[in-house]
Amino acid sequence: MGAQAAGPLVVGVDSSTQSTKALVVDAVTGAVIARGQAPHTVSGGAGKESDPRQWWQALGEALAQCGDAARQASAVSVGGQQHGLVTLDAAGAPVRPAMLWNDVRPAPQSERLIAERGGAAAWADRVGSVPGPAFTVAKWAWLKANEPASAAATAAVRLPHDYLTERLTGEAVTDRGDASGTGWWASSTESYDAEILAHIGLDPALLPRVALPGEAAGTVHAGHLPLPKGALVAAGTGDNMAAALGLGLRPGRPVLSLGTSGTVYAVSTHRPADPAGTVAGFADARGDWLPLACTLNCTLAVDRVAALLGRDRESVEDGGEVVMLPFLDGERTPNLPGASGLVHGLRHDTTGGQLLQAAYDGAVFTLLQALDRVLDADAAPDAPLLLIGGGARGRAWRETVRRLSGRPVVVPEARELVALGAAAQAAGLLLEEDPAAVARRWETARGAEYEARPRDEAAWERLTATLADGAPLLRR
Repeated sequence: MGAQAAGPLVVGVDSSTQSTKALVVDAVTGAVIARGQAPHTVSGGAGKESDPRQWWQALGEALAQCGDAARQASAVSVGGQQHGLVTLDAAGAPVRPAMLWNDVRPAPQSERLIAERGGAAAWADRVGSVPGPAFTVAKWAWLKANEPASAAATAAVRLPHDYLTERLTGEAVTDRGDASGTGWWASSTESYDAEILAHIGLDPALLPRVALPGEAAGTVHAGHLPLPKGALVAAGTGDNMAAALGLGLRPGRPVLSLGTSGTVYAVSTHRPADPAGTVAGFADARGDWLPLACTLNCTLAVDRVAALLGRDRESVEDGGEVVMLPFLDGERTPNLPGASGLVHGLRHDTTGGQLLQAAYDGAVFTLLQALDRVLDADAAPDAPLLLIGGGARGRAWRETVRRLSGRPVVVPEARELVALGAAAQAAGLLLEEDPAAVARRWETARGAEYEARPRDEAAWERLTATLADGAPLLRR
């Protein structure tokens, strides 16, 4: 248990790839009263899959760890990993394990869908994004092609956060933020796209209702969870949208998130549509937009390089001209689903520490390259970068971001930003307030500040050249 509560309590949930976290938060002050966490398993090999029922079990375990505080909550909201394809039968049971966002098997379906529906620019104009292998639309097309019996048995299609919200409330509800990552919700009309759904053979009756920002999904009806029956349940949202809420982001403030995957994003009042496909034109959970670029290879890839070198992840060394593009698992930004890691410029005097620093540089470079596309033209070029995620705690990550971005950096003290954002959404629903304003009142973005350093132009140029020259190898 944490601090004593001054106001009503809310629960924010972060159902991620690896685990479910639950926070019980004071809706007025933002004080975390209790927390719990339970792990998930993800299949290895080519496919990245999880049984959705373990997310529900993990939610119950995480809430149980919160003790009596969870039983006193007045509202709850679920933030969940984006893009995952959850297929349910007529009884509401999973037809097969959920295909997760980082499952790149649908790369051929992604390419085919883009070509069949007018090309990348047409998708960006209509949907807001070019549907890469991560997008749910490509996953459904893969399922239809590879497991037609599973597709035929499917009576409901959900995203991971929808699945949990529906089990809490009995209502089939999603939100515009998470729906914008499917590829079948069009940002141009803010509705499901009937032509795309017909093209992929998905009946719109199988999809959940899209709640308006600030609208409740329903109330808690599941009796065996340690939550009060009748507590309000917000619509929830995708994990990136929840983190944006958790930071109380205003337009133009850039965020760089260093997790298993890396993301850069900012809230915008302009609907994004990047025909290059680098930026996903997501909606946010409030009614604005959340242009975002995501890399598959971030902290996990760099940690793997450190392990191969037998070094601690912080034991980097300056100097040398070695370049590494740590695309160990394919890559999404740039779109290279078949890529492997590339090292260039090794010399006799290259040290292990320099090679490890090169892995950091490669991971950060791909994120920062996308940052210029994410930010609106009128965004301040010297606005501080909010650095979040597990990597934000590491000195090597922070200093690499400072050296390659040339921007000031702020590392918020708040750690569980997806769960905090979900809690802010629940508090906003309960108190009838803007959830981002709730988070700003909680001062979630407060943290250590680091001044700007001159950008390392030589390293930037080496990375740019290696990415361009290595393209034939990376596209094999």
